[in-house]
Amino acid sequence: MHIKKAQYIISSPGHEKCPPPDRPEYAFIGRSNVGKSSLINMLCNNDRLAKTSHTPGKTQLINHFEIESVSKEGNTDIVKWYLVDLPGYGFAKVSLSSRRKWEQMIEGYFRKRGNLAHAFVLIDARHSPQKIDLDFIKKLGLWQVPFTLIFTKADKEKQAVVSKNVKLFMESLRTTQQFLPQSFVTSSVKKTGKNKILDWIQDMNEDWSNSNVF
Repeated sequence: MHIKKAQYIISSPGHEKCPPPDRPEYAFIGRSNVGKSSLINMLCNNDRLAKTSHTPGKTQLINHFEIESVSKEGNTDIVKWYLVDLPGYGFAKVSLSSRRKWEQMIEGYFRKRGNLAHAFVLIDARHSPQKIDLDFIKKLGLWQVPFTLIFTKADKEKQAVVSKNVKLFMESLRTTQQFLPQSFVTSSVKKTGKNKILDWIQDMNEDWSNSNVF
């Protein structure tokens, strides 16, 4: 896949205020400070698209970006889809009431957004399996949301450590998941995993189109 254009559309406080569900969309979510904005910018070839911050919990709304892509560079058949940047879960310097409000917003989005094609859950590859990530994945299972794992920040740790952490995480999932999800190891700095993720989205876009949902 080659992205021709990516632009910010709107930030919404709930699924009811999101853009019309007239195309497939892919939601990106992860623990606060997992490198979500950097990953989105890498995928879209735009370092200023999603706002990056050193302050965890900066993203507080459902952020929609309209993407125009082609199957390969030089192709003229443009496909439009949404990329969604969701608030991070976990640590953030906010009140308990604000945190609960975020949780309700995220749950409402995942359970009621009809054109949600897939979720990408970001995991920090520098760390061993974290309970907060595993618990969130369990929720996606309860909500019947298909998902893929993206291990981030692979350039910030030795390859052997990254491989070990990925293996441990997948083994942890095996205790609760009948089938293990697709996964990618990435580095926003080195652009590792970019093409594989975009090709994966391309395949899902084709499946979506063939299903004649709209």
